[in-house]
Amino acid sequence: MTARSTKSAPKRRRKDNAAERRIVDSARRHFFAHGFRGVTMDDLAGELGMSKKTLYACFPSKTDLLRAVVMDKFRAVEVDLERIAAGFSKDGLASLHRLLACLQQHTEEIQPPFVRDIRREAPEIFELVQKRRRQVIQRYFGKLFDECRRAGVVRKDISTRLIIEVLLGAAEAIMNPAKMAELNLTLQAGFSTVTAVVLEGVLTERARAR
Repeated sequence: MTARSTKSAPKRRRKDNAAERRIVDSARRHFFAHGFRGVTMDDLAGELGMSKKTLYACFPSKTDLLRAVVMDKFRAVEVDLERIAAGFSKDGLASLHRLLACLQQHTEEIQPPFVRDIRREAPEIFELVQKRRRQVIQRYFGKLFDECRRAGVVRKDISTRLIIEVLLGAAEAIMNPAKMAELNLTLQAGFSTVTAVVLEGVLTERARAR
């Protein structure tokens, strides 16, 4: 390989990475807002002003693109949660509210058609979402609930593991568009209601009074 071709390789990689970033950003907006099924690769290529050949060179299938979008979303969530976790204060209740507010903000981007479509059209991706969500909740909320218990904010007669399982069960219920429609709730309203009910039950009387 010549010196010239060696120097051009990083440029090609940067160009490829930039193209992938544009594709994922566009797909994320459309998938989350309109669903996975109703957005075609033709739609995305047209909006991005690129050929389908370029699109498929980056993502061989629509499912591959969906997986990239989901993983990109989880990376964004974890970056925000990590920043909050790094600043856990002595006020555990305030930290807990910040974590919940962060998750609710990220939930607002996702509309029911997306959840409905991945449950039906891409069950393997839906399972991936379930798995990663469990990992995120266990990692960040488990640590904070333990700290809140020691600080007298969370009741000591309820184990952290049980609280986490209740949150996970509630999150799975929220990820069911049919159930949300039956209850006449949006994803955001469902999230707010569930977290309020859970927190009301696990907080100490002193913390609830605050």
